[in-house]
Amino acid sequence: MYVTEYDLYAVPPRWQFLRLETSDGRVGWGEVYTKWHFAGDSEPATRNAVDQLMHQYVLGEDPSRIEYLWQAMYRSSFYRGGPIHMSAIAGIDEALWDLKGKAAGMPVYELLGGPARDRVRLYEHVRAHNGNDVTDPAAVAADQAREHVERGFTAVKLVPTGGLELIDTPAAIESARDIVGAVREAVGPDIDVALDFHGRTSKAMARRLTRALEEFDPMFVEEPATPEHGHALERIAEGTTAPIATGERLYTRGEFRPLLEADAVDVVQPDVSSAGGITETKKIADLAATYDASIAPHCPIGPIALAASLHVDAVAPNALIQEQVILEDETAMGYVENDELFEPNDGYLELPEKPGLGIEIDEDRVQELAGTNLAFDRSPGHRADGSVGER
Repeated sequence: MYVTEYDLYAVPPRWQFLRLETSDGRVGWGEVYTKWHFAGDSEPATRNAVDQLMHQYVLGEDPSRIEYLWQAMYRSSFYRGGPIHMSAIAGIDEALWDLKGKAAGMPVYELLGGPARDRVRLYEHVRAHNGNDVTDPAAVAADQAREHVERGFTAVKLVPTGGLELIDTPAAIESARDIVGAVREAVGPDIDVALDFHGRTSKAMARRLTRALEEFDPMFVEEPATPEHGHALERIAEGTTAPIATGERLYTRGEFRPLLEADAVDVVQPDVSSAGGITETKKIADLAATYDASIAPHCPIGPIALAASLHVDAVAPNALIQEQVILEDETAMGYVENDELFEPNDGYLELPEKPGLGIEIDEDRVQELAGTNLAFDRSPGHRADGSVGER
């Protein structure tokens, strides 16, 4: 058996589904993180990377040699790593695991050592700043959180601020306190509330905000510093009892290692479709476990990426919780023939039972929507003085 062909489909809203086919007619699916956004008629940066990797290292090869192919795709590039390279590898890696599981007639997690748990806990997003017409973001956030809990979720996550100045006013901190406090009051102490700073905070504001919000017992504080300022996380962690989380913009074990060695993070958040696929993400989870850190995989994209994430969650003893954005998304479910895979029960998803990733893709639907105009304008965020800030 060898890989004979591939197709990379760009589908709404801004996702990329990779289809691999083998000489014996098997099909495997992976999801490539777009990286950078579609602008006008331009292609996403990862498409070219996938093309090069497939033609140079994967076509004509035995798909069961996943570790070999991963190493070839990674090490054969002198300039390696980063968001484009690792996302291209990730989509290919997921599709290879899907093929291997289907050939073996078992779910991928069985090939990774068997499940460490029976089901995977999820969190739902609360969006308090999703429009300029929100006059009372605290009330909006509280209502959303309450609705999610009523649907069975036992954890929610929110971004408690808009864009921030490098050192912002007491009013900005008080606004965040109002929002988080309203959510905590709405859901009570039995529900976890995670906070995402989204890299919007300077290290000075991160320390002030984390301390100000600590009384609400956050499950974790995510990305209080951008990746290039990871050195600041150790000091931020020392100033709070709130668990610190980061990792959606880190792509290899080597990038996580210094943070873990410094005891600067409690929760790592690699993205399976961004950090080299199932192969590398499982290794990141193992590395984190060595330092008594949890893993909460990042996943703000489509159903194939979520399915792949579930297999890492299944086998990682230190898996804490899983991000998702698609359970109520009709567009996402339209690509999935066995959408019962994504039906939560009391805020959990059961482990996939079908071979491979366990997800059955509606190929006709994918081909129908592929190539739809996916242009997306992500304009920069601006501070009050007109300078560019984090979004």
